[in-house]
Amino acid sequence: MNIQEQVDHLIDTRPGRELLVPTYDDPAHPVVEGLVYRSGGTTAAYLVLTDSGRMIVNTGMGFEAPHHKRVFDAVRPGPTHLIVTTQAHVDHVGGVDLFREPGTRYVAQANNPACQADDKRIQGLRMRTAGIWFDMLGTDARRIAAENPGVSMQQAVPVPDITFGDRLGMDVDGLRVELRAAVGETIDCCVVWLPEHRVALVSNLFGPLFPHFPNLNTIRGDRYRFVEPQLATNRMVRELRPEVLITGRHDPIVGADLIEAALERLHGAVTHVHDRAVEGFNAGVDVWTLMREIELPPELRVGQGYGKVSWAVRTLWESYVGWFKLASTTELYPDPAPAALAELVEAAGIDTVLDRAAAALGRGDAVVAIRLGEAVEAVAPDHDRLPALMAGAHRHLLDHGGSVSFWEHGWLRTQLARWERAAASG
Repeated sequence: MNIQEQVDHLIDTRPGRELLVPTYDDPAHPVVEGLVYRSGGTTAAYLVLTDSGRMIVNTGMGFEAPHHKRVFDAVRPGPTHLIVTTQAHVDHVGGVDLFREPGTRYVAQANNPACQADDKRIQGLRMRTAGIWFDMLGTDARRIAAENPGVSMQQAVPVPDITFGDRLGMDVDGLRVELRAAVGETIDCCVVWLPEHRVALVSNLFGPLFPHFPNLNTIRGDRYRFVEPQLATNRMVRELRPEVLITGRHDPIVGADLIEAALERLHGAVTHVHDRAVEGFNAGVDVWTLMREIELPPELRVGQGYGKVSWAVRTLWESYVGWFKLASTTELYPDPAPAALAELVEAAGIDTVLDRAAAALGRGDAVVAIRLGEAVEAVAPDHDRLPALMAGAHRHLLDHGGSVSFWEHGWLRTQLARWERAAASG
């Protein structure tokens, strides 16, 4: 295979949401034999061996940390000279306290406290909706607790001992380590660069699936992620010319040429979508049309199992212009659509609207069917025809591309289950 075919193969063998199901390595998996070991989970934690001790890169959620510590201790129990988190998300920082011991230094990029504070502010919102995408039954947590009795599973909110701005170089017990500030899922990302080994630990810097289109805004709730700093980060990592790229999920990408080609493809894909979107904005094309029409050309194909091109177009509009789409006076006021649609349903008749919704679904326009169904729900939430229609529309979306993206699949699956329950109880 030529290098572009190898990138295609990389995309095809990392197809999307199934790689986001936590998988726990036991024992720890050697990623770079004798140097780096992985303990998988919500996001993988990594053990990096030094001359006589270890460095930990990311620590998982608090409930996962006992597992990570147990499998890492089996490789080398310590001392733990350094903990580095590559971003401040809870699945990176949650186990810091468990790994800390006398003499351990916790190092993070200078924006780490601000990013942790962002997560804290909307914690309630995320907890109310987390079950759409994540296992809220605690299946893994209960198993890990049983396997590690008496070990704290408390979610840490750690304060770094050392923060850095652009770059920090250090000798960690005989291992040369360079930390490079980066922007990806957060503004406090960092690349852990082991220059003597040409190894770059980037975790979820480019998203948890690689090479997939970045999530410029995740629908679970997060700050917008701006394109230009992400592109600069892409170029910075390429300039390092790593031989091994270690991500937050799955196996590393090995080979400088393959890593370069994959990052170049990703850079080109993001640039293409950004530039076509901005051209459309300036030409007066509405954002909904651009969401439908902007696609990646074949030579820039990347996965869309995490971020989606159409969602990126909408986020780009709101990043540059804001929430006002300059299309309707009603945008300036609390959303009148439900009340207006209810008026139309009452005027047309519920059965007529449901007939039109069924016809829309029959021709494959499930989104129109759902919109009409929601209008009926506002007027007659217990109508006996509604559950089957709404279940059918969500099932259609899942069966026609909606199962590719982790986020889209989670939402559609949850809505389908809701309407199937309603149909069964009716």
